[in-house]
Order: sequence, then structure tokens, then C-alpha cells
Amino acid sequence: MTAPETEFARLLAEWQGGDGGASGRLFSLVYDQLRKLAHRAVGRQRPGDTLRTTALVHEAYLKLVRGGARANDREHFYALAARAMRQILVDHARGKAAAKRGGSLRITTLDGQEAVDPRALDVLALDDALERLAQLDGRLGRLVELRYFAGLSIEETAVTMALSPATVKRDWRAARAFLFDALQPAVGG
Repeated sequence: MTAPETEFARLLAEWQGGDGGASGRLFSLVYDQLRKLAHRAVGRQRPGDTLRTTALVHEAYLKLVRGGARANDREHFYALAARAMRQILVDHARGKAAAKRGGSLRITTLDGQEAVDPRALDVLALDDALERLAQLDGRLGRLVELRYFAGLSIEETAVTMALSPATVKRDWRAARAFLFDALQPAVGG
């Protein structure tokens, strides 16, 4: 183990052992990595969404600390952080959709087509599709959380899930195909 990994393990054990001060020291240690995860997640929002990277990092960390998250190791901690970020983004999107005075309005082009940044994803639609995927195959659902929300590589995901990289690649292709189909607009509605 490297020095940062040893420090992480020590702080994680202290925090989970009840040392409230350890959570703050752990947060300082992992802040940059959590910012990277949050930056990726925020970058996938639709244009005009107001949740920012720093807010997402702080909300996710508070959710972990207040929720009494129990992480086994570094990879599990980041998986829990990714899940917390996903939940926060979904809650934020639901709140915007339910807002008074046009919270659910969509921007359209002059020919009536919905104007969407093709890189942006409807987080509510993604969450719904991901829930359906997890019901069909829990492993694929977890894999998507790790790859998409936590930003883990194939190799990191393989270690976290105790799978071979080849299995992760195969499952990733299957999960992406499922989500691609699930996120396509209904035809002939």
C-alpha cells in the first residue's frame, strides 16, 4: 500500500469507529478525487441545470457521513460516493421538474423538435432506465454506477466488483446497449 492508501484506510477505520474528526480529515484527503467524480457527473447535466461541482461534492459527502455509510475499502467508498451523487442529481432533477411555473418545460427548435445538447442526458430518464436494468441484472446496474457516476476505469471496476477486466468489458457493452435502447424516444407515440 502507498502512503495515501494507508492514510485513507486509517482514516476510514477511525471514522467508522466513531471518531467524528476523522470524517473531516478523510474529506480533505479525498476531496480532489470527489471533485473529479462530481465534475464528470455535473458535466453530463442538461444545459441550464444549476447544481455545480462543489455543491455536489459537499452534498454527497454529507449524505455519506450523515447516512452512516459503511465502506469496506477505498473502491467501495468511491462506489458509495458515486451512488450518493446519482441520488442527489436525481433528486435535484425531480425538484426542477416539479417546480412551479414551467419546471417541466422543454426548449424546442423552430420546427418543434426538442433542442437538447446531445452530450447531456436526462438524469431522470437515465435513473429510470438504470433502475430497470438493476432489476433485470443487479451486477450490470452496479457496473454502470461505477463506470458512469464514479468514473472508474475498466480495471478499477474489475477490482471493485471482483471480476475479470474481460467480464467487465462484456458487461459494459451489454449495459450500454440496454441503456441506449431504454433511452431512445418512443417511436410513433
